[in-house]
Amino acid sequence: MKAVLGIGTNIGNRLENIENVYSSLSLLPNTKIIKKSSVYETEPWGYEQQDRFLNCAVLIETELSPNALLGACLGIEAALGRVREFKNGPRIIDVDVLLLENTELSTDELTVPHKFIRQRDFVLVPLHDLAPENNIFGYDFDKEYSETDKTKLTKI
Repeated sequence: MKAVLGIGTNIGNRLENIENVYSSLSLLPNTKIIKKSSVYETEPWGYEQQDRFLNCAVLIETELSPNALLGACLGIEAALGRVREFKNGPRIIDVDVLLLENTELSTDELTVPHKFIRQRDFVLVPLHDLAPENNIFGYDFDKEYSETDKTKLTKI
């Protein structure tokens, strides 16, 4: 199965945090990174009194089930020091399951496609890097970007 993961960080060495996620993903059984988006510096979303984020997305191929992949993402976050103090707060790392090939689901633990994809430019712009045609696994995420939208993200 192929999957798209969103990665974000705003604490510590942000580029190193992202590289640590890439390394951790490569250690998962029967999982490989197929494509990486560029990394973008972005304004915080939800809670604005915090440092800017670095965000990106990766397309992976894995034999893990959706729930096992979610567990792996949570495990990577924990291993890298993620502490959940409050919703949308600062974080050393965030790894979200955004899309899964041929899969839609909604449980208490996991909703795919991620329910906020189209509301977050820090997700949409990296997705566009992965799929310039604005469609992954039949999920259309096309959006017209205004100049204001584009200035909120800085390509690293």
